[in-house]
Parts: sequence; C-alpha cells; structure tokens
Amino acid sequence: MTAGSEGRWARIVAVIVALVVAVMIYSGLHWTAVAPSKVETIDASTLHLSGEFMEANLGTSIQPDRSAVVRMIAQQYAFVPRCIVVPADTPVTFRVTSPDVVHGFLIVGTNVNTMVVPGYVAEVRTRFDRTGEHVMPCHEYCSVGHEGMWAHVKVLDRLEFERVHGNQGRASCAG
Repeated sequence: MTAGSEGRWARIVAVIVALVVAVMIYSGLHWTAVAPSKVETIDASTLHLSGEFMEANLGTSIQPDRSAVVRMIAQQYAFVPRCIVVPADTPVTFRVTSPDVVHGFLIVGTNVNTMVVPGYVAEVRTRFDRTGEHVMPCHEYCSVGHEGMWAHVKVLDRLEFERVHGNQGRASCAG
C-alpha cells in the first residue's frame, strides 16, 4: 500500500465515524424534543387516588367486545393485585404503571416482557392459548426487597371464568 491509499482509507473511516456520531446526536435531540406518539403518561404521585389505577379498578375486566383488560400497579415490593385471573383464548391487554421506581413486568412462558417506568403506562397485549398458571416476577432490580416481588397469572377456561367471575366488575384470584 502506498502512503496515498492509507490516507484515503483514513479519510473514509473518519467520514463514516463522523456520520455515525451525527446520526446519534440527531436521534438524541429529536427524541428529546418530540416524544413518541404512543407514550401514555400518568401522575405517579396521585394514581391511586382516582381514575384508572385506583384500587377499585385493579384486576381483570371484560370489555364489551369480550376482550380482557388487566390493570395493575408495580410498587416496591409487590404487584397489586398479586394474583391475576384471565380467560383462555381471549385477547388480553395488560396496563401497568408504577408510583415509585422502574420495575420489570415479565410473565414466564409467554411473550409478555416490558419495563414499568414511573409516570408512564406500560401496555402489553397477549393471548393465553392454554389454561394454567404463570409466574410473574419483577425482572428489574428495584431495591433491597426486589427478590420478593412476584405475582402470578391464573388462566381459566373461558366458560369457567364466566361462571366464577361473570357478575363481578373486576376479577381477581380472591374474588
């Protein structure tokens, strides 16, 4: 190789590095100025007082289109409610928020896996094809009691779910 070709390759590499840095800076500034449109925010300090995430609204509710919506709060060091019951073969939407720190929301054996960030509502859609029980641990370290933060999801046959929980506004394992 000649000195000229080494200089040319050095300039090409410098241009590529500069281009990558420029894209990173542009992306960072763009997402700071223009938040993604599907982000739903909530006042984490008052979420339990009124609205969607107050205690009476937590758990599973069946919508007019026969889908299920599960509302939960992830807080140090528990999921509320601690046990969720949902019907099988039904579209299920989990809506989860946190009043304190970042938590992880994972349902073992499914495609459900997201972070729960204070001030935001995490929404995950899934469908459980089989009945059974799934463990739901927090998978983001949230402080000293993190290892005890877990819950579970009971998936019931649709007819059994309607028989046991059909007349309730909100279904939970306790109900």
